[in-house]
Amino acid sequence: MKIIPIQFHQKSHSYPRSAPGGGGGGRRSSGPARAVAARSREPQRGRYSRAAVRRAASSATQKMKEMFKINQFNLMASEMIALNRSLPDVRLEGCKTKVYPDNLPTTSVVIVFHNEAWSTLLRTVHSVINRSPRHMIEEIVLVDDASERDFLKRPLESYVKKLKVPVHVIRMEQRSGLIRARLKGAAVSKGQVITFLDAHCECTVGWLEPLLARIKHDRRTVVCPIIDVISDDTFEYMAGSDMTYGGFNWKLNFRWYPVPQREMDRRKGDRTLPVRTPTMAGGLFSIDRDYFQEIGTYDAGMDIWGGENLEISFRIWQCGGTLEIVTCSHVGHVFRKATPYTFPGGTGQIINKNNRRLAEVWMDEFKNFFYIISPGVTKVDYGDISSRVGLRHKLQCKPFSWYLENIYPDSQIPRHYFSLGEIRNVETNQCLDNMARKENEKVGIFNCHGMGGNQVFSYTANKEIRTDDLCLDVSKLNGPVTMLKCHHLKGNQLWEYDPVKLTLQHVN
Repeated sequence: MKIIPIQFHQKSHSYPRSAPGGGGGGRRSSGPARAVAARSREPQRGRYSRAAVRRAASSATQKMKEMFKINQFNLMASEMIALNRSLPDVRLEGCKTKVYPDNLPTTSVVIVFHNEAWSTLLRTVHSVINRSPRHMIEEIVLVDDASERDFLKRPLESYVKKLKVPVHVIRMEQRSGLIRARLKGAAVSKGQVITFLDAHCECTVGWLEPLLARIKHDRRTVVCPIIDVISDDTFEYMAGSDMTYGGFNWKLNFRWYPVPQREMDRRKGDRTLPVRTPTMAGGLFSIDRDYFQEIGTYDAGMDIWGGENLEISFRIWQCGGTLEIVTCSHVGHVFRKATPYTFPGGTGQIINKNNRRLAEVWMDEFKNFFYIISPGVTKVDYGDISSRVGLRHKLQCKPFSWYLENIYPDSQIPRHYFSLGEIRNVETNQCLDNMARKENEKVGIFNCHGMGGNQVFSYTANKEIRTDDLCLDVSKLNGPVTMLKCHHLKGNQLWEYDPVKLTLQHVN
C-alpha cells in the first residue's frame, strides 16, 4: 500500500451555520482556526509566550480527541479539508489509456447515512459529481436512516438543491439499518444501474466508466471498485492493492486475501483486467437494477448490517452471476477502528442472526464449520427463511460445494475433509486448543470442554490439520507445532492419521 500525500485546503467549505461536527448551532469550530492563526503570527516575546502556546496546543489536541469520538474519525482534520479537494490518479498506467463505449448505462448512486459528519457526507457527494461523466449520473439518492443531527435535516436539503446533479434526500421513519435503507433507496432510484456507496467515500478520476462497462458487457456481472484507504486520523489518501480479493473465515467474517496464482493465470498476468472475487466487502458496488430485482435484492429478514455482503456474494455466484473487482476503478473509504453507533439488541446478536440466515439458506452442510466454531450462535433465532429458500429453488441455484470447488477452491473451509471436531488425548482428556492465538504462534493444549470454538480442528483431504484459516505446521525435528497460513503444498503441514492406533503424526 503506497501513501499519497494530500494537501489540506481550508477555504472552499460551504458550511451551514448549524453544521459543526457534533451538531450544535453556531459557526464552525474555532479551535483549529485559532491554532492556525497562532502559528502564523510573529511570536510574542515575554515570559508567558511559551506557556500560552503550550496551552493553546493542548486545548486543540483535547478538542480534536473529543471530536474524534463523535464519528470515530478525526473530524477536526476533515473539517479543514475542502469538500471538493483534489485527489491523485492512483490507477495502473494501463488503465489510464483504456477507451470505453459512449453508450454506457446510467446509474443512480445510493448513499445511506446515519448521523454522518457534514464534511465527509458532502465530500462523498462532490466526488461523485466532479469525477463522473454527467450523462452517466441519473441522480444521487441520499437515504437518511433516522439521523438526529439538525444539520442533516433542512440545511442538507437546501444545500443539495443547488448542486448540478439531481440529489434526492429520502428519510426513513425510524432507525432501520443499512440493509433496509438501501432497499428503500433502490426502490426510488431510476438509473439502469444502482451504485451503492458508503457515506464517507471519495471517488477518484475514471472510477465510474469501467464499472458501467462491465455491466454493459454482461448485465449479470456485479462489480466493485478497488477500495482505497482514507486515514481516519489524517485523511491521507492511500492507494489500495489490486493484488487482494474478498474471502471469509469459518466465523463468516469477511477477509482480504492475496489474489491466487490461478486468477493471475486466468487474466494472463494483465492486472488491468477485473479480478473474479469470491466475496465482496459490501459497502461499494454497482449492479444492474433489473438483475438486482431478479436475484432477490437483499434479504429483508436481516437486521441493520452484517452478513449481507456474504449473503449476496454467495447468491450471485451460486445463481449464475459473476462478482468482480474492477482494478481500473478506485474509490477511497474512511476505515474506522470502531463504530460510533449503537444498535437495538447489540451488534453481536444482530450479526449472529444475519449469519445464521445466510448459513441456513446458502451453505448446505458446510454451515457446520460456522456452527462448531461459534457454538453459541445456534441459540439465536433467525426468523422465517422460507421465502429465501424458495428464491434459491426458483433461481435453480447451485450447491455450496460447487461454489467451493469452482469459485473459491482456496477457501478457508475445505471442500473435502475427513473429520471436523476436537483432537483429544484419550488418556489425559486434554485437547488441542488454538487458545485464540494468531499466526506464527504455537498451538496450545487445554482440558477438553466439548464446546467447539478454539478446540475445533478439521483434518482435510489434503491431510492438513486446520483451525479456521491456519494450519498446524512443524519446521524443526523436535517442534514446536505452530499455526501458519495454509499453503496447500503439504510439506511441513502434512499429517498422517493411523486409524488403528488412532494417532496423528507429522510426516515430513
